Amino acid sequence: MSRLVLAPTAHVGDDLLAGARALMDLAFDDLEDDDWEHALGGVHALVVDDDRVLAHGSVVLRRLLHAGRALRCGYVEAVATHPDHRRRGLAARVMDALEALGPGYDLMALGASDEGLALYAARGWVPWRGPTSVLSPDGIRRTPDEDGAVLVLGADGLDLDGGLTCDWREGDVW
Repeated sequence: MSRLVLAPTAHVGDDLLAGARALMDLAFDDLEDDDWEHALGGVHALVVDDDRVLAHGSVVLRRLLHAGRALRCGYVEAVATHPDHRRRGLAARVMDALEALGPGYDLMALGASDEGLALYAARGWVPWRGPTSVLSPDGIRRTPDEDGAVLVLGADGLDLDGGLTCDWREGDVW
């Protein structure tokens, strides 16, 4: 029987973190070390069966700039389900746990893959319609390739057609 583990990175344990990383490598053929690093330092939700990670996701704190405000954002990272266990509700269990953390933030956001879009849309996540940017070391820089691919939840009162700027990080900024 599978169990859900919800814990900050420091309390997950090396074996489960290694299992989650292996799952990410299996699920995403283009996963870089920076992508995995982005998933660390927050809270992980893992579906585990006999110490084997079947599904994973995490939420980390990020700052997003919008309409002259710095927003506390719960940014969802590294959501994946083992290919042999898809379509069994495991990703929904992970997202239930992560979304329950939403009240601690001004909004939640994520960068959706084409494969994940239907899952998030069915859960009420909506695309940010406005232009996206990053606060890079050289100043604010547009990220037009991310326009429409950033989804948000709990963005009540925000202008979804306005600009949204994320904080800087190595690798994929969104």
